[in-house]
Amino acid sequence: MFRALGRTAARRPWYIIAAWLVLTVLVVAFAPKLKSTTDQSDFLPQHYESIKASNLMSSAFPQQDDSGATIVFSRTDGSPLSTADLTKAGDIAKGLKLGSDYTSVGEVTASDSRQVAIVNVGMADNVTGQDQKDFDQVTDMRHQLTQATHGTDLEAQTTGTLPQSYDQSQSGKNAEAIVMLATIVLILVLLGIIFRSVMAALSPILMVIVAFLVADGFIGIAAKVFDLKADSSLNVILGVVLFGIGTDYFLFYLFRFRELRRKGADHKTAVMGAVERAGEAIASAGGAVIVAFLTLSLSSLGLFRSMGPALAIAVAVMLVAALTLVPAVVNVLGRALFWPSKKWDQAPKDSRGFGAIGSALGKHPTRFAAVSGGLLVILTLFIFVGGGYNPTFDLSSSNSASNVESAQATQTMEDGGLSAGATQPTPIVLTSDSGTPLDKADFTDFQATLSKVPGVAQVSPQAIGSSDGKTALFMVTLKNDPSSDAAISTVKDDLRPAAHDAAPKGSTAYVGGLTGVYVDFQAAMNRDYSVVFPVAAIIIMIILGLVLRSLVAPWYLMLSVALGFGATLGSAVIVFQRIKGDEGLVFMLPILIYLFVVALGTDYNILMLTRLREEAREGREPREAAAEAVKHAGPTIAVAGLILAGTFASLMLGGNSFLLTLGFSVAFGIVMAAFVMAMFFTPALTALIGHAAWWPGHADAKHDEDKELVGAAE
Repeated sequence: MFRALGRTAARRPWYIIAAWLVLTVLVVAFAPKLKSTTDQSDFLPQHYESIKASNLMSSAFPQQDDSGATIVFSRTDGSPLSTADLTKAGDIAKGLKLGSDYTSVGEVTASDSRQVAIVNVGMADNVTGQDQKDFDQVTDMRHQLTQATHGTDLEAQTTGTLPQSYDQSQSGKNAEAIVMLATIVLILVLLGIIFRSVMAALSPILMVIVAFLVADGFIGIAAKVFDLKADSSLNVILGVVLFGIGTDYFLFYLFRFRELRRKGADHKTAVMGAVERAGEAIASAGGAVIVAFLTLSLSSLGLFRSMGPALAIAVAVMLVAALTLVPAVVNVLGRALFWPSKKWDQAPKDSRGFGAIGSALGKHPTRFAAVSGGLLVILTLFIFVGGGYNPTFDLSSSNSASNVESAQATQTMEDGGLSAGATQPTPIVLTSDSGTPLDKADFTDFQATLSKVPGVAQVSPQAIGSSDGKTALFMVTLKNDPSSDAAISTVKDDLRPAAHDAAPKGSTAYVGGLTGVYVDFQAAMNRDYSVVFPVAAIIIMIILGLVLRSLVAPWYLMLSVALGFGATLGSAVIVFQRIKGDEGLVFMLPILIYLFVVALGTDYNILMLTRLREEAREGREPREAAAEAVKHAGPTIAVAGLILAGTFASLMLGGNSFLLTLGFSVAFGIVMAAFVMAMFFTPALTALIGHAAWWPGHADAKHDEDKELVGAAE
């Protein structure tokens, strides 16, 4: 198959390029766009308690408005609000010209110290918090408040569902632009330095952009057909993944093409031969990444069930482009690809660098395996020692910058002595099990029990009853921000157990709201860890076994990537929990690290092992083959790893703690995968195991591939 693809690229390159251009135009013109959501309840299955509470509220209390926004009033001079100030605040709120998203304006509620006062604004049921009209109403409200408080001693800030969604969206857009710019500049600079060529630096950028446009369209189609929902950070991650692996696959091909040219092959033979030689490694590596991402479809969270297929589609498109578009463009550009370099087709004359590293590894594989493996083990231990890894579920602060208005408004509330939970009270739904009306006489004791729960600021004095009397709604205000770890702990450990136990006989209590959703996220993630991790590992092992035709090699390769995962998470614990002082790492980080490091780390292991096998087929013994593999594949892996790590590191410029943590962690993991696992640990172990590493297929048996390639070209 790879020989046929190479032959087509060598003989009909313009057909391939034209086909890609036509496909891109059609997809951009007609494919639907992927819409994202920040409504976390969209990502949970129906059997979780928060979703049951939400469904009961929708059916029993259709008139009940969710808090769409909270207006926070304070004085500019920092003094307490006077009675006149509170009256003025109420007049300002009532005088707002609100759009259809908002259905009601509440009363002014001041803190005990009167440092701050809030007004909650109700939100309509059909508001998603993602449409442009929703965002326009947020900006319009903020503009009206600025105008209304101008010339007064009052300051008005907004927070709550819609303002937070808007701020998250803006943070995401800013992050996407910054990250993409940093990624492109990094790739251009590094490739320009490495190849000393303008076109070699520009070509992968242009080809990745084509693949990105096609992939984005296909993802939009899949989302529409299968009703997939995406988190607002998907586009940023998608861009980084495509630019990273796209450049990697370009390098896999280009290094092999240049090597064949340096061996004396003519241009078209090298174009074809590079596809045949590098094609299996590229396809196998891409297949491992695709499978790893697809295992996310087994997640119970819609967030991952959507992210996994989306990333898998993107990688599949990039894989096809790497095997067709890349060689076609390389063929068409000819010598211009390496312009203005004049010595690109001349091999280095000295044996320094990777040749020396390979020679040392071949002579002392035990030392290399012990040192590289020991480093991975030491870093992994930090997951467990000294408090170890602590997950945090505070997504609101993770996905937005700390200087956005909604974050500042929440801080103003807390500084002024008002519970941050007042922005979005936690609903508790009490429903009859038998279908008979609830006894209102039981409500007082139920409310009293809830008010005594640690972390609860207050319970609404009046329960809201449904029209049939079978359901009642109690609004609980938490002391902490509804999306904070403290609030999540309150609901999980105290409020839910208390509500369940205090529910009157014949009734059931469900604790919902945003905090309840995050509690259920935690349970869902624990379930996903036990399913996604092992399934991804098993399928990747099967792929490795088929590619390497061995039952032995997949085991120690997966051991290396498992240690790579552990070292990566351990380093994140060191940097962010130990050094930076964060309370924890965002809960989804381990599964993202696992998939990126396992999948992309497997890429480099496959490239190294397939090259080692190739050297063995030329008659070299295991240690000599390992030395040659490091000498020839080492530069490719080093450059690819450096660029891929750099692209993920650009996420750190995204402006929020989630992208900062993800960017550092995956970048560090890629460095571990390229420069420790694939460069040292894997070839050293293979050299030590010897011919047994290829049992039972004997894939390292002598096989003259160069003669076959020349014969096919003739």
